Amino acid sequence: MTKSKSINSPSRKTQKLRSFIAMDILEATQKLAREGRDVISFSIGEPDFPAPEAVKQETIRAIQQDFTQYTHSMGLPELREAICDHYRERYRVRIHPDQVLVTAGTSPALLLTFGALLNPGDEVIMSDPHYPCYSNFIQFLEGKMVYVPVRETEAFQYRPEEVKKKLSRRTKAIFLNSPANPTGCVVQAEVMKKLATMGKIVVSDEIYHGLTYEGEEHSILEFTDQAFVLNGFSKAYAMTGFRLGYLIAPKNFIPTLQKLQQNFFISTSSFIQRAGIVALKKTKSVRAKMKKIFYERRKVMLQGVRDLGFGVATDPRGAFYVFANAKHYTSDSYAFAMDLLKATGVGVTPGIDFGPGGEGYLRFSYATDIHNIRRGLARIEEFLHRKKMKS
Repeated sequence: MTKSKSINSPSRKTQKLRSFIAMDILEATQKLAREGRDVISFSIGEPDFPAPEAVKQETIRAIQQDFTQYTHSMGLPELREAICDHYRERYRVRIHPDQVLVTAGTSPALLLTFGALLNPGDEVIMSDPHYPCYSNFIQFLEGKMVYVPVRETEAFQYRPEEVKKKLSRRTKAIFLNSPANPTGCVVQAEVMKKLATMGKIVVSDEIYHGLTYEGEEHSILEFTDQAFVLNGFSKAYAMTGFRLGYLIAPKNFIPTLQKLQQNFFISTSSFIQRAGIVALKKTKSVRAKMKKIFYERRKVMLQGVRDLGFGVATDPRGAFYVFANAKHYTSDSYAFAMDLLKATGVGVTPGIDFGPGGEGYLRFSYATDIHNIRRGLARIEEFLHRKKMKS
């Protein structure tokens, strides 16, 4: 008897998921390194700093104290209170600890958020370009993305009037990421205020807060309480491997979110949560130092990218990326990035990873030291010179 084809095939949901190209580039870079090549990665959004010493020491202390069992599904009360204190001190907004759910990074927080919000066919307003995993989460949960273009000449800011035109009876949420990946855009307060008054839930990814170099970053909670906020410790605290994040949500959604957390994740690692408390309370000076170093790297990367002939109409104001217009060199950002990697050992992320509006762009991450930035830019200059000589 021949087995049904469907028995031996992955689900249709998973087959629709696109590869995360930034990770494809990173893994190709790692493969070259294993083969003995000298590689430089501008492709991945991971700080190269060690976690703060106080955070490491608290993690060790918690393990030595056998603090290794399940916690409350919502997270340690002390950590949730510390998160509330942080938002009150930084943004002057008051949230209750019962509105905070601690997660193993912001990716589970995204899954919980859209799992609680979406019915099949519900729509989410999303900028184009955008972080690619957002659309994969929505698609996996049978939602639909409705894209609003954001333009290089306007610093990749949302236009509220264009968002409003895209709203329909199926719109469940407006998605916001500020500072933004890949563009470094910091959304203006007046734009946030207008988005908050459109009668829809706003989902705001605030993971790059603490890494703003020009202007002021704002939380959506300053303008509405009908919002889901995603945040965590990976970027501004250099704690990517700790996998620690959190979700702030309207009170009426908490029972649903808690039920999802209990079933899918049980709880977040106990001793890692202890580290999060220390990160919030005892790392201010360390984080300020990291931010200053990122600022210096940003200047070097921006000048270098522009000197190479890539277009950057407006300086990115936050995160640690330069989203550069490469249309002068290519109309196929993926092929260009792979050719560059093979020829020079320098990894950059092709703009097509970030949606149709990203084609023709390249994302350069400056989450590496200035010496590497300069070496990588020099290699790219040589690569472009060789291409010009061949043409």
